[in-house]
Amino acid sequence: MTANAKQPDGTGGLLPSRRAGEVLDEPVPPSPAKPGPGGETADAARQLLEIARDLAISLRPHRRRTLRVALDSSIDRDLGLDSLGRVELVLRIERAFKAHLAEEVISEAETLGDVLAALRRAARASPVEAVAPLALSLEPIASAPSEALTLLEVLEWHVARHPDRPHIRLEVSDDSQLIITYAALHERARAAAAGLQTLGVGSGDTVAIMLPTGVDFFAAFFGALYAGAVPVPIYPPFRPAQLEDHLRRQVGILRNAEARVLLTTAEGRRVAALVRDQIETLRSVETVADLVAANARLLSRPCAPGDVALVQYTSGSTGDPKGVVLSHANLLANIRAMGEALEASSQDVFVSWLPLYHDMGLIGAWLGSLYFAALAVILSPIRFLARPERWLWAIHRNRATLSAAPNFAYELCLRRIADADINGLDLSTWRMAVNGAEPVSPATLRGFAERFAPFGFRKEAIAPVYGLAECAVGLAFPPPSRGAFVDRVQRASLSAGGFARPAAPNDATALEFVACGHALPGHEIRIVDPAGRELDERHEGRLQFRGPSTTRGYLRNPEKTKTLFDGDWLESGDLAYVVGGEIFLTGRSKDIIIRAGRNIYPHEVEQAIGELSGVRRGCVVAFGSHDPAAGTERLIVIAETRAIEAGERAALRRQIDELVEALLEMPPDDVVLAPPHSVLKTSSGKIRRAACRDLYERGQIGERADPIWRQVVRLRLSGAKARAIRMGAALRALLYAAYWWLLLGVTASFVWPLVALLPDRDLRWRIVHAAARLFLRSAAVRFEIIGSEALPGGGAVMAANHSSYFDSVVVAALLRTPPVFVAKKELAAQFFAGTFLRRLGALFVERTDPEGGIASADAVLAAARAGATLFFFPEGTFTRAPGLLGFHMGAFHVASRTGLPVVPIAIRGTRSILRGDQWFPRHGAVQVLVQRPVTPKGEDWNSALELRDRVRKILLPLVGEPDRAAERIEPPSAGKNHA
Repeated sequence: MTANAKQPDGTGGLLPSRRAGEVLDEPVPPSPAKPGPGGETADAARQLLEIARDLAISLRPHRRRTLRVALDSSIDRDLGLDSLGRVELVLRIERAFKAHLAEEVISEAETLGDVLAALRRAARASPVEAVAPLALSLEPIASAPSEALTLLEVLEWHVARHPDRPHIRLEVSDDSQLIITYAALHERARAAAAGLQTLGVGSGDTVAIMLPTGVDFFAAFFGALYAGAVPVPIYPPFRPAQLEDHLRRQVGILRNAEARVLLTTAEGRRVAALVRDQIETLRSVETVADLVAANARLLSRPCAPGDVALVQYTSGSTGDPKGVVLSHANLLANIRAMGEALEASSQDVFVSWLPLYHDMGLIGAWLGSLYFAALAVILSPIRFLARPERWLWAIHRNRATLSAAPNFAYELCLRRIADADINGLDLSTWRMAVNGAEPVSPATLRGFAERFAPFGFRKEAIAPVYGLAECAVGLAFPPPSRGAFVDRVQRASLSAGGFARPAAPNDATALEFVACGHALPGHEIRIVDPAGRELDERHEGRLQFRGPSTTRGYLRNPEKTKTLFDGDWLESGDLAYVVGGEIFLTGRSKDIIIRAGRNIYPHEVEQAIGELSGVRRGCVVAFGSHDPAAGTERLIVIAETRAIEAGERAALRRQIDELVEALLEMPPDDVVLAPPHSVLKTSSGKIRRAACRDLYERGQIGERADPIWRQVVRLRLSGAKARAIRMGAALRALLYAAYWWLLLGVTASFVWPLVALLPDRDLRWRIVHAAARLFLRSAAVRFEIIGSEALPGGGAVMAANHSSYFDSVVVAALLRTPPVFVAKKELAAQFFAGTFLRRLGALFVERTDPEGGIASADAVLAAARAGATLFFFPEGTFTRAPGLLGFHMGAFHVASRTGLPVVPIAIRGTRSILRGDQWFPRHGAVQVLVQRPVTPKGEDWNSALELRDRVRKILLPLVGEPDRAAERIEPPSAGKNHA
């Protein structure tokens, strides 16, 4: 990954380096602090101002000359600090003064004077002592609500069976927790629902929930569902003082959602009248306490799996809101699939500080814990930001097994927690540390594992995942306890040809990408080229997905919905490549900026800044630049201007800072005022954000521009090589596919008649074997057999994985002596396939037989007892998605009844050459791994089951694909039969 130009300072902050063409003005002394009641106070004020100034300048050096720092300086407006900047400010102050500030300082302090006042009240810091685990032992629950069709049925299922079981432990403070049982949640939610109904809320109406983490949020969410309405969580203001401005920014979302009721805090209710008139559908602004106090009677409303259960707005989408519509069926499918991937159970404890308006916190942490009856330990985001160590102590104190966070949170813990604050910490129970919601940094993963290994953290617990709101939350998870896997690829190969070629260990220029796992059970992922054709492994392209968790589209936004779908596949907006079914994200095809887990849409920023006087309209670019030290992205703005005078430029920078803060509730991390023609565009006038990012990170923004003709020539030449490589690769792939099919047709035209006419079966097979070998050689398919000495000469059962139609050619090339294929009965009715297989001695069986698909058991058993070598594909079918499916019992039933050994055979590479549901073969290599025979331990059904499991356990790691045994795969239609 490309690193941006930043250097660590001595206090854990970040100092952007000087950029070419931009002069950093000399610093001026800070404004003198007003003396306090004593000299000590005056010294503290002076030191505090110096800390604040150093931080503000380190984050935004372009404000060095104009920055005024005094006790009455606004932390937001004057210093330009967002939530993470406030966290850094408090951290530096605490380290300098060896004190602990109240966490409210981060969210409520308006000025540096407020911080100084809090500092006077602060207690001296003392080493943190290890906290004993809280005693709360929960009995395991043998089952989960697997038959539930809606979220309401899930809650009712738990209430009916264990109403007093703790569901949520809400950490209110360091020494105060609140337990919420299933019965308590159920009771308060129904009371809130009845209150909503008295306000006229009916089926399908939307209820906006703008509440901080707390009891009221949980009741509001299920209260909306019980009322027959649709909950719409929107993020609350970071600071109470921002409430009015924050509400104004949410008008676009509230309008798009057509919210009938807004549930908020008492403070929010008082100021909501300022925006109520701007939203025609909004009838009322209420608190949950008011709804419950109505003491109304709840009218039951029907709820079906296809009903909308949630509208999830992608954070930051205030200008053009995109509300992801998710049904009960979508949410439950995702929760169940994630639970299977996590091996979740009622004995898990999930600690989360994630915001409840965010899909990872709402669905992944809370609703997932609800479904599996795992204890959910919830603390507010502000408690984490104020003291990142609280997250880790909560894991220690609750003996937690699961927790999740974006990459920046792991980086925050890595760089902001002092050893003295975690003395005695024990993270040994943490079995899956999920890292998602923003790009995952390999350096962060390595650093976190090393930093916290002395505290019991196991590197195998690291679990980088991939998901997006359009798939509820989760899409790909790695195997449990696998740990992080980082792929190093050649930079030139990926950037020029889109091929992720593995790099040599000593390649200092290699790019690193983190494996984010396989698609969740029941879900599929594919990588496609610009024409929509699926790409082979290690080829970069657009990531598309489908599955039962996928949204039906965006609420009242048909244009955005149209761009989301490609047939029944959905566009993720991400670029990636696949290896062994695992995805490796390389970038974004859309230009969304992800900062601290929040989405920022650059076009909103660009349009707003383009309206400012002094800025060239249409010549503004906003993009994210990865910050390896902070573990997230920086928001960079480049604006073209003809202004030259220093005062005018300073005023323009200040206007941009204030405008972006007003729009996003966070200022830009860097503003570059560049001369005309600095913002790169395509020939059609579209902004080239990636190219602008590259110039910025190389420090070349603002350099004296070459003549236009020279720029055009250089740009065309720079892209010509990459285009030529990609076009050449596409042409070669097309020619190879045509040659492949021609070669197959010619081969078949000779082999089929010989097999049909020759009288000797052994001779027929020798022809097939030789033809298969010749085909592989002529098609330039690298064919490798490992363990050929284990191939039986007769009297055995061979069982191989099945991933492609091409497997039949590979098996023919593998076996020198004729086997007896056990094939599906449907093939017998086909003239070409049926005739061919019958002449080779195949036996046809019925797949629906209760005992594993052996309809002609006597014939198969007779062949086995006669010394034949039987060949099975025990999966019975294959799919386009990678993964080893569950095994049918036929092969193992026969082996157990006859005492024949089973030879496991792993076939690798055929799926990449000819994927299921596609007819476009690709060049590749095939490897066959033959394993030592496995002997059955008995003749009964249980012995056959045990034999099946042993063979599958041998094959699974060899195949190199995910385990899909639990998935139900419908057999293909008659037109898509597999041997």
